[in-house]
Amino acid sequence: MKYKNKESNRKVVIFFLTIVFLPVLAAVVIRMESEQPEVKIDLPTVFIGMGKEFQIDIEDRKSGIKRFWVAILQDGKETTILEKRFPASGILQKGSNLSESISIKIEPKKSGFKDGKAMLRMMAVDYSWKSWGKGNRTYIEKEISIDTEAPIVRVLTRSHNISPGGSNVVAYELSEPCGISGVQVADHFYPGYPAPGQANEIRIAFFGLNDQQGSGIEMNLIAEDLAGNRTKTDFPHYIKSKKFKKDTILINDKFILSKTPEFEEVLSGHQLESPEDKFLFINRELRVQDKAVLNDLMQRSDPEMHWGGTFLRLPNSATKAGFGDRRTYQYRGKNIDQQTHLGIDLASVAMSPVPAANSGKVIYAKTLGIYGRTLVIDHGYGLFTLYAHLSGFRAHDGQMVKKGDIIGRTGNSGLSGGDHLHYSVLVSGTFVDPLEWWDAKWIHNNIKSKIDRLGQGE
Repeated sequence: MKYKNKESNRKVVIFFLTIVFLPVLAAVVIRMESEQPEVKIDLPTVFIGMGKEFQIDIEDRKSGIKRFWVAILQDGKETTILEKRFPASGILQKGSNLSESISIKIEPKKSGFKDGKAMLRMMAVDYSWKSWGKGNRTYIEKEISIDTEAPIVRVLTRSHNISPGGSNVVAYELSEPCGISGVQVADHFYPGYPAPGQANEIRIAFFGLNDQQGSGIEMNLIAEDLAGNRTKTDFPHYIKSKKFKKDTILINDKFILSKTPEFEEVLSGHQLESPEDKFLFINRELRVQDKAVLNDLMQRSDPEMHWGGTFLRLPNSATKAGFGDRRTYQYRGKNIDQQTHLGIDLASVAMSPVPAANSGKVIYAKTLGIYGRTLVIDHGYGLFTLYAHLSGFRAHDGQMVKKGDIIGRTGNSGLSGGDHLHYSVLVSGTFVDPLEWWDAKWIHNNIKSKIDRLGQGE
């Protein structure tokens, strides 16, 4: 009987120890895991400017984050930028923070760093009991370059005469590689490109004024280096005055009803009952949408000058409307709208073959709102030509064409009153006067001679 009691007591003790210590043992085993914390750094460039802020994401799902440390080593001296400790949930439990996003800001001058190479160091430690309780560690070193000096921009071209709706080019030299450089006119940016046959630091930027901009408009060269340091430099320019023609366009129901089938899809969903309302929606709202499409399309241009010489105009054609014409639209004897004509209308015989005005790459060949069937050529360096109201295409997206190649035929598509070609020239999305680009003397004086002189050491 005594033996049975002892055996029973032993089983009770074993059961009790199992209940108490098995979870502890399981916790110990779990806490001995050997997976390192995961560290992701959102630092797209190694260059650190006057103030660089970036994000670090840390994650440790098994043990939780215990400590995170960031420092910069330069010239043998290590400076701690951040050191942060995270709480634990309990002695047998993992850390409270399984993931953390930390924003780091490095201000070199405040921290006493000098321009030059340095080493960014960081370490994340978890709550694992590995390595006698020291935990798993993730250690990262990343070489960085501290640069707090803004780039210097030296203007290489002397004169830059321009008028509203006009264009020009400026050449300049950068003191260091820059991610962004070009001409800023009010809120519009015209990027610079490597000058042909020159060192990469010598750039040229084609720029323009829209038809509304004149004397007093702010115009500067800007440059931003790889560390984000930015400089703004004035350059000599003279803005001439210019007047634009005024024109009245008569609109009637017959014209509107003949055109609305082309715009049936864009008009659907809008409660536009009268012909006048439909016309105004197309002439106003759709026109704005079309400009946005073109502006987005022209954010990118080939860094190669495909074109050469004067631009061609539609052969044997008469000018029916000019660039910058201030148009007033009349319907049933009253003025209902005002718009500016941002191209030149050229008319010849119906369905005349349309030549590429100069060499380049076709980047758009499809229907575009009020412009109807439209083709756009990228001539490189931010210079584009647009051919609208076509009846058909003879070229396609991505095709390289030469000056004079037939790319389509004139037509009456879009918001057009008859068979003709609407021809536009654009510089980085800004409509400019095509007359300049048809003028060999203007191209020589304002564009070609400037670029040629760069090769002569200007």
